Amino acid sequence: MDILKFTQEHDAFRKRLKTFLAKEVTPNVDQWEKDHIVPRKIWQEFGKAGFLCTSISGEYGGIGGNFLYSVIVSEEISYTVHSGLAVGLHSDVVVPYIDSFGSQDQKAKYLPGCVSGDIITAIAMTEPDAGSDLSAMTTTAVEDGESIIINGSKTFISNGINCDLVVLAAADPAVGNRHEAISLYLLEADTPGFKRGKQLDKMGWNSQDTAELFFSDCCIPKTNRLGDPGAGFIQLMIKLQQERLVCAMGAVFAAERIMEFVIDYCKKTMISGKPLTRSQAVQFAIVEMTTQVKLGKTFMEKLCVDHMEGKNIVIDTSMAKYWTTDMVNEIAERSMDLCGESALLESNPIARAKRDVRVMSIFAGTNEIMKGISAKFMGL
Repeated sequence: MDILKFTQEHDAFRKRLKTFLAKEVTPNVDQWEKDHIVPRKIWQEFGKAGFLCTSISGEYGGIGGNFLYSVIVSEEISYTVHSGLAVGLHSDVVVPYIDSFGSQDQKAKYLPGCVSGDIITAIAMTEPDAGSDLSAMTTTAVEDGESIIINGSKTFISNGINCDLVVLAAADPAVGNRHEAISLYLLEADTPGFKRGKQLDKMGWNSQDTAELFFSDCCIPKTNRLGDPGAGFIQLMIKLQQERLVCAMGAVFAAERIMEFVIDYCKKTMISGKPLTRSQAVQFAIVEMTTQVKLGKTFMEKLCVDHMEGKNIVIDTSMAKYWTTDMVNEIAERSMDLCGESALLESNPIARAKRDVRVMSIFAGTNEIMKGISAKFMGL
């Protein structure tokens, strides 16, 4: 029995998306990887076709779909074998902050553009000296009459070059409790004092525009604060459950794509007149890796159902995030061994996959942090 129950509407959506990606994305991926960025136009085309922010209601231009639409988008994009078009980040991580915590005016102003692709979003939490420990952030937000003055910097911000709108975490230095000092703000990219730093030259994710962001006396209206003052830390904790589930989805689907390629490669590659799959060592490796992928997918799909039912699965998503991202890294490493020297060639998808999956165990909270969260909630 399938865990996820897709309807005819889901299937029709998947078919349209698959056709779109085959025509508009996959043929361009290699060029985007060389350019180290995805053109803004593709975001607009993606949104116009109805594939962005699928959970947003029709009131703001969305389709009001359930989380299964996000699963479909994540899975189908995995077939393009690249990480530059970070629609999962935009649709399932950043925009939900606006949808859940934004005022009616904020939603009316920003959500239609997020759905259409005219507004590309980023979330800015990580700082040069504050990664997983949000309470250590030094970016400040100081009230000045009806305005908020932002100063500080953020780093490793995905969509940092293309973004039009930043969901920014900043702290009020006047509040002693560091967790209660954090609020979330909506900062538009044309705000005076906002500056994009250099695009970071990374190992993997070559077409993803990851950048540094700088804020120097950025003046935004108080109405651009998301929710109440000091609610930022709680808001982040609420939304991190879905973010980590999205990470687990990405890891599982990436592992499936790697295994599809490796199995096909080993069937077609001949050694001493026999395919590699005739080797018992290769057979055992493939069976072991396929088992890991199936276990990860079963865990992930069960959590998708629990998440849609509104269950508190903080422990489970933390476990899934660390286990699936460790798993996909192991799959990529072993696959390189099976492919041998050919895996080092840029023409071999395993080379890109190896680079791209490495960061999965680091972002959205390192896997060590995931284990610490799970241990804490388990009362250990």
